[in-house]
Amino acid sequence: MKALVYTGSLQVEFRDEPDPEPTGDQVLVKIKSSGICGSDMHAYHGHDARRVPPLILGHEAAGIAMSGHYEGSAVAINPITTCGRCFDCLAGRTNLCKERDLIGMRVAGAFAEYVAVSESSLIPVPTGLDLNKACLMEPTAVSLHSIALAEKCLLRPLSEASALVIGGGAIGLLAALILQQKGTREIVVSETSESRRDQVVRHCECSAFNPLDKDLPKQDHFDLVIDAVGSGATRADASKFVRPGGVISHIGLQDNEPGLDTRKLTLQEVIFIGNYTYTTTDLIAALTAIANNALGSLDWMDIRPLSSGAEAFRDLHQLDDVAPKIVLQP
Repeated sequence: MKALVYTGSLQVEFRDEPDPEPTGDQVLVKIKSSGICGSDMHAYHGHDARRVPPLILGHEAAGIAMSGHYEGSAVAINPITTCGRCFDCLAGRTNLCKERDLIGMRVAGAFAEYVAVSESSLIPVPTGLDLNKACLMEPTAVSLHSIALAEKCLLRPLSEASALVIGGGAIGLLAALILQQKGTREIVVSETSESRRDQVVRHCECSAFNPLDKDLPKQDHFDLVIDAVGSGATRADASKFVRPGGVISHIGLQDNEPGLDTRKLTLQEVIFIGNYTYTTTDLIAALTAIANNALGSLDWMDIRPLSSGAEAFRDLHQLDDVAPKIVLQP
């Protein structure tokens, strides 16, 4: 089969790879669409020790099941594998399983014509839904999970809240769209890229600003801050802009540098929530929202052939007028 293989820092290669051979309860899925995630870029930059080249990356995927219960049907893939036996798995918090893994991290992922995954990882795609949109189930679930956790901690409903989303990539844009769908009173997005700011305000009822400019929102203003970047600088901004008694929902994993103002968190009773991926319930809710057009047209995706994947990674690396999400098609 053809696959896009991460071969070293700033290097991916489109080449022939052996077809995957399913084992145990695994089935083969013929990939139709697979999105490039920020964590794929983290590996591409040589900053993820867990992703060792050569490796087929990719975990935001949808395709056709080639065997098993869903044979011949369109499916989206839950890329996380878990033990299924520990307390967190049995309690429905599979994302916290100590034995969790992810396709495209230690095992071959979905930037390929085929991938082998557990049959229990398959989620049926609603009839008629474009698989380019279905592959957005995974990043949508990340944002949905983050907001669901924050809603439990906010003093008042989102319809009465002001929200700041830091980062205008796919996770940030999807978070803004989910906040809009939930009727959030005020939505503001912080993004350094002018093209991404333009995309965000074009597709979501919100405003956007460049955090490097002088014209910034007032400090202590937002009831909810969603950090979809996760750097020292964005944690500092989250600390600055969140209001007393507010909530910071932290998704991004860009670095582990200082920035979070723990003194403010303590003195002003700010709630800080770490968010990791999603549960199966989040994935199903995300796919349902996409199928029901609750998040809009999603036409901000840039769909390219898998064979041009190396160029797509380079474009994302340079962030030169690039779409919030690039989807690759074998």
